[in-house]
Amino acid sequence: MHEYKLIILSPGGVGKSALNVQFVQGIFVEKYDPMIEDSYRKQVEVDAQQCMLAILDTAGTEQFIARRDLYMRNGQGFALVYSITAQSTFNDLKDLREQILPVKDTDDVPVIIVGLEDERVVGKEQGQNLARQWNNCAFLDSSTKSKINVNGIFYNLVVGPWEAGTT
Repeated sequence: MHEYKLIILSPGGVGKSALNVQFVQGIFVEKYDPMIEDSYRKQVEVDAQQCMLAILDTAGTEQFIARRDLYMRNGQGFALVYSITAQSTFNDLKDLREQILPVKDTDDVPVIIVGLEDERVVGKEQGQNLARQWNNCAFLDSSTKSKINVNGIFYNLVVGPWEAGTT
């Protein structure tokens, strides 16, 4: 069985951990400790093949920053998550990507941009345009509460390559 190491990155407070819990356990978590770095495993079927997803839910606290290069080096796919209710979290995605590229030593890194939450402030077009700028990486809007596109995020990281603007 093939194992995929997926790294989920975001600015604080956008709902990244709730996304992971919804995908792995099928439940919506309202409150989560942002100081926790956690990992999850889930067996899934992709293209009629069983595979194991090893998902790292990163924390931005100082104690975990030293390990950042190691987990980025080992990551095989990256979900960059922002809140569609906060433009600043969308703007932070560029910094997150700039942390990945030097460690991976290539621009050809499997990345999906994920707009999360329900009350839109950041336009869908902004996410789609950014995905096109970044070598046509994938883009999805998602809601952990409504269970919209939760599975699609993780499957897109495994299946790739993707079409720009995938919804």
